[in-house]
Amino acid sequence: MSENGWSDGISGGGTVGDRLEGLNLYLIGMMGAGKTTVGQELATRLGYRFFDTDVVIEQATGRSIPEIFATSGEPTFRQVESQVLAELSTYTKLVIATGGGIVLQQMNWSYLRYGLIVWLDVPLDQLYDRLKTDTSRPLLQQDDPKQTLENLLDQRHSLYAQADLHIQVGARETPGQISDRILQEIPGVLKPKIEPPNQ
Repeated sequence: MSENGWSDGISGGGTVGDRLEGLNLYLIGMMGAGKTTVGQELATRLGYRFFDTDVVIEQATGRSIPEIFATSGEPTFRQVESQVLAELSTYTKLVIATGGGIVLQQMNWSYLRYGLIVWLDVPLDQLYDRLKTDTSRPLLQQDDPKQTLENLLDQRHSLYAQADLHIQVGARETPGQISDRILQEIPGVLKPKIEPPNQ
């Protein structure tokens, strides 16, 4: 049993943590999807460490995300974001909440594929309700933030859909309930280990 004792409910399967064998979990999805909150919950349950790429970027650069966008531009931010993801992907037993646009860079997928990718899919109206008073999101500092949000979602939807696990988040679901669903569904998307043929 792992420290958390979380069982996946499959006979003889052990815990989800045991089945993952140290594989990282990468949470992708739009800003406001709850990746950080759910990621912290998952890390606690699995006995993993938690990282938020935006927080790591701010620590590494000594600047806030809005400041990086304002002074250096989005391309510079995306470059640093890729460097942070590359560094994190070399470790194991991590739950990583990624920035909403991390899927835009093809290079980032080579790092994400080192782990299990979980898409937190939250409806547009729900995202807007969560973000409409949030002034810390550079991409939403527009005259019509809801339309901007819709455009971003349209642009990224097919990329998010490449995730290993697609979790559609309900309006009343708590981070704990979302984490329950993820942990229940992980065993179904883990690729079986290939055993060498008998000699």
